[in-house]
Amino acid sequence: MLFVADSAKDKIHEIKSSSGLGEEYFVRVSVTSGGCSGLSYQLDFDNENQENDQVFEDNGVTVVTDLKSFLYLCNTTLEFSGGLNGKGFAFNNPNASRTCGCGESFAV
Repeated sequence: MLFVADSAKDKIHEIKSSSGLGEEYFVRVSVTSGGCSGLSYQLDFDNENQENDQVFEDNGVTVVTDLKSFLYLCNTTLEFSGGLNGKGFAFNNPNASRTCGCGESFAV
């Protein structure tokens, strides 16, 4: 399962509304190679499912990930911080053994 915190839910709905994205759009989360810790998160809006997609609904938000990325993301919570110490989406990933200082990459 992938989870969506209230802070992320509110920001996702705000972005979809201001960008004119319809209800058919969902959040696609994936993990790619790169970053200073070895793996990086990628977050996009999409409206087309791919083969082997894993689809989750939490807190009124549909989150989709590919099967390979899900192995790294299982039980991760998507959060959003608007504070001075780091504005943007963040991943609270219990599978990560370490993260980089900027919080954009991780290792397992």
